[in-house]
Amino acid sequence: METVTPFPEIADEIKEAGGETFKYCYQCGKCDVVCPWNKVRKFSMRRIVREAAFGLTEIESEDVWRCTTCGTCPQYCPRGVEQIPLGVSLRRIATKYEVFPASVRSARAVKAGLLLEGNPLNEERAKRADWARDLPVRPFAEGMEILYFVGCYHSYDPRLKKAAAATARILHKAGVDFGILGTKESCCGESIRKIGGEKEFRTLAKQNIKTFIDEGVKKIVVASPHCYHTFKNEYPEFMVSFEVVHMSQLLLDLIRKGRLELKEEYRKRVTYHDPCYLGRHNGIYDEPREILKAIPGLELVEMASSRQDSLCCGGGGGRVWMDTPKGERFSDLRLGQAGEVGAQVLATSCPYCITMFEDSRLSLEYEDKIAIKDITEIVEEAL
Repeated sequence: METVTPFPEIADEIKEAGGETFKYCYQCGKCDVVCPWNKVRKFSMRRIVREAAFGLTEIESEDVWRCTTCGTCPQYCPRGVEQIPLGVSLRRIATKYEVFPASVRSARAVKAGLLLEGNPLNEERAKRADWARDLPVRPFAEGMEILYFVGCYHSYDPRLKKAAAATARILHKAGVDFGILGTKESCCGESIRKIGGEKEFRTLAKQNIKTFIDEGVKKIVVASPHCYHTFKNEYPEFMVSFEVVHMSQLLLDLIRKGRLELKEEYRKRVTYHDPCYLGRHNGIYDEPREILKAIPGLELVEMASSRQDSLCCGGGGGRVWMDTPKGERFSDLRLGQAGEVGAQVLATSCPYCITMFEDSRLSLEYEDKIAIKDITEIVEEAL
């Protein structure tokens, strides 16, 4: 049976999320034209907006959960409709009534791990800093220059642990005074918020904020664009403000100041993928490219879709936790674009992107054709 939500309920949720701009929509369809979903299957954000305006949204519909919150459609909307807050609000309503399609139940299941262990991978909190064993990494102490907020995937995922280790060695070589929180660190909460888990997000945010204040944190450096966006743009909702820097920004600063000297040649053709939450959501496009251009021997090439038109990897909006059928994966298309420009390496600066691309690389049998690298891994090879 279809679940139909009355208009007043939707209106209240949208207002709480930051406005009712969905009422401005005049159905031009530009959102559908630019949506990455329409590269792999039929999908209409325009229809979702229209149904919300009339209070006829089917909150158990698969389509409500497809949006990756990539931010492409808002930048082209001529009426300023905020599609992402609308979609998140609908997911909050679905969460309230516990109405989910089968594909979303696995994503909702991460809630227990987030609240009990502080991460969506349901790994033990006690092992959060195990990646740093035998590395020049110290616990953060008040007075240190920088808190390196490692993040969940970099702390636990075997592939991303390599990027975390590379980051630690680079910062140590540059003489950066940094530390990590270890077991005191919890998920930033961004993705659970995007799939309607507002209560869980607020719990995680308050825990992290308390820890930051208690530990005397002033400046936070993050590897994940999702952590960056959350700390910089969403945590201020709790009346706090910390200096937040993405790792690509810090690395470029260290290179420009001469604290990192890139001596070794990296003779490969590299293309850079702009993560949605680093690029479209926060305008960081140049720093990663400037880093790559500074590496001797590296040939940087651009894919067909880049910068503000970068093709989403498909992992945002909680989709990294959902199963996407083969043939509908944006990451497959992205690897194809990298192949079209003859790239030997697809570089990026986001754990979700790396996760999605590595999965596609295996399923498409690209193991011997294209390597997936975090920028920090390339920088370390060039030192």
